[in-house]
Amino acid sequence: MSTYTASSVFLKALVDAGVTHAFVNWGSDHPALLADLERQRADSSNGAESTTTRLEIVTCPNEMVALSSAQGFAQVTGKPAAVIVHVDVGTQALAGAVHNVDRNRCPVIIYAGASPFSAHGEHKGGRNEWIMWIQDIPDQSSIVRQYVRHVTQLHSAQTIPGAVGRAIQVATSEPKGPVYVWARREVMEEEVSSSLFHSLTGSTPASVASKPSKSWARLSPSALAPSTASLIAQALVSSTHPLIITSHLGRNANAVNVLVDLSTLLAIPVLQVCPSVVSVPTSHPFGLGTTFLTPRPPQDQQGENEDEDHPYYHLTHADTILVIDSDLPWIPSIPYQRPDPAARMFVMDSGDPLKTTMKMSMGGGGIGEAEVVVRADAEVGLGQIWESAREILAESGKVEEERERRAERLKKSHARRLAQQETTGASFSPSPSPSSSPSSTHITYTVPTLLTTLRNSIERLTPSKGKRTLVLNESITNFPLVWEYMRPDSPIGGEGLSMMSSGGSSLGWSLAGAVGASLGGKATTGDGAAGFDLIVAIVGDGSFMFGVPSSVYWMARRYDTPFLTIILNNGGWRAPKLSMLSVHPTLHLSSHDPADASLANSKASGEEYALANIPGDRLSTGFGPHPPDYVGIAKAASAGWAWGLKVGGDISVPSSSAPGSTVVNSTLNGKAEEATVKETQLNGGKGDDGGRALLERSIEEGIRKVLDERRCVVLDCVLEGI
Repeated sequence: MSTYTASSVFLKALVDAGVTHAFVNWGSDHPALLADLERQRADSSNGAESTTTRLEIVTCPNEMVALSSAQGFAQVTGKPAAVIVHVDVGTQALAGAVHNVDRNRCPVIIYAGASPFSAHGEHKGGRNEWIMWIQDIPDQSSIVRQYVRHVTQLHSAQTIPGAVGRAIQVATSEPKGPVYVWARREVMEEEVSSSLFHSLTGSTPASVASKPSKSWARLSPSALAPSTASLIAQALVSSTHPLIITSHLGRNANAVNVLVDLSTLLAIPVLQVCPSVVSVPTSHPFGLGTTFLTPRPPQDQQGENEDEDHPYYHLTHADTILVIDSDLPWIPSIPYQRPDPAARMFVMDSGDPLKTTMKMSMGGGGIGEAEVVVRADAEVGLGQIWESAREILAESGKVEEERERRAERLKKSHARRLAQQETTGASFSPSPSPSSSPSSTHITYTVPTLLTTLRNSIERLTPSKGKRTLVLNESITNFPLVWEYMRPDSPIGGEGLSMMSSGGSSLGWSLAGAVGASLGGKATTGDGAAGFDLIVAIVGDGSFMFGVPSSVYWMARRYDTPFLTIILNNGGWRAPKLSMLSVHPTLHLSSHDPADASLANSKASGEEYALANIPGDRLSTGFGPHPPDYVGIAKAASAGWAWGLKVGGDISVPSSSAPGSTVVNSTLNGKAEEATVKETQLNGGKGDDGGRALLERSIEEGIRKVLDERRCVVLDCVLEGI
């Protein structure tokens, strides 16, 4: 019987294609994979290095967690990761993570086995369990086909290297994204002779001649036609109100500097719209900040576009707009976001400028109004535009006074925005809300004060002063505030705080993404050392639950990937309520409605009342009256290794005779740990500093535990409820 199988070839083909990590959820379709991994361990211990794959296996007790972890890894490293799941049910359990890797253009190779095709002993690996009948569906790959770039079935050992190479070639070429590879169990059990294995994989043991492995090169970056670069440059140079919009240009870190160079050369403001990665450093004086195109309440829509500090002012007043690597630069149905119809528009995208995977028939993206729509790599294309613009300026031989005035206005606007953030971020409420208990006070935090405290603590406590910190942003309705107040200044791998999000809209990415990002950081150092000083996941309480914390915190302990979790706890799902208010701000009561004193702002029957003040629990979007113990979930999942605190809410006020109140926070190695909330943390026990001291010490203690004790920390921070 041969030592090798088609599964041996498959695992070796992954490594030969550059895959280093596989995030796995094993099932009945994977016996040959498990057996070959054990063969490799045995060969490695015996010194037979040439027959091992050195693939790092990361066990994931949930499939969505597996794919989200792989996404975090690929986002940090820029290299493809593998995900291995179980037949149709495991493919289905990838859930919304498939949407995220698709929209994020993240290179991931997903492998799933399939039920055996033989049932009477004809082949090794044939059906021998009852589940193999009910899991055999007509078209397994159709579950994910519309989200992936490529689908392929493995038919034999000899065709596996080519099939894997082709799949990863597609995954890593623009537009990058996931690919789906699947195979029947008998195929993966096919026995392969030693000579054929080495021939197929190009491995070089002493007894077999060396054979170079074939390379499947990804697409090279594309450039603009010289005439197109010149056209765009001339339009920007001659513009009175130019604007650049981007969302994910920073996925190519080298493109960020080129963008800043062009913006600086021509004094062009740059707006980040629905970003998934840092494309415009916060410190860039011509940066306009970040918007997620959130509709404004009707009462706030008047006059806002005359404020030059507001991003929407630049959207509606621009006469020339360059949209680069952005799926949706504005929402056409919202007048105060819509550009002037006379504005010149240019759309450039590295992989899919026509947005062929979206239903764009109802408008959006600028592709219908654009003068030019072109596929070009951001780094290459912007470099061409910069060079052409520089030549145009040199030929003119004069300094454009209007450009200089625009640059000065943008710098002052940028300074005002940051100064206003400092003021808002330091404004703790001096009067905590009353509590139901006379011996306690109720404290809630605003997102700006919480994030400002967090950012300042990171800069003070991390070895790099925050420059090697990665933030994963899954705060949903607080997306823009996190981008603004955490002030990310660098794409991943640069010198400055970095931030990323899932790039999609399926919740539950960030916790597992933090584990994958930590593993990716270690992989980039080459020596197993942490690639980041600190990784922070900022989530809503709803996103935390979607993230399957029972699996994630087990993984974090198992693979030594500690991170800090900040929960923005508003008591439920705020997004559905805001969506309701954007369409139904008020409700009309019929004459048959019974009187209900609990309805906020209710009036006599036949009149309207505002829905904004209806609590989330009544709307069924809240988690009350008995919300989960989020810290306790993380502790239980990690067998007491994770540590955490609830920060805010009803806080016990220590009596004058007691030095403080003690709370058991975790049980590590069978011993209870304690954290003491001292009187000074509540400003003499009254809490009249708005909870500032409590928040500062909680965050500092959490960061120190992640850095010094290398443990996960969960801080459940209480906001005003929905």
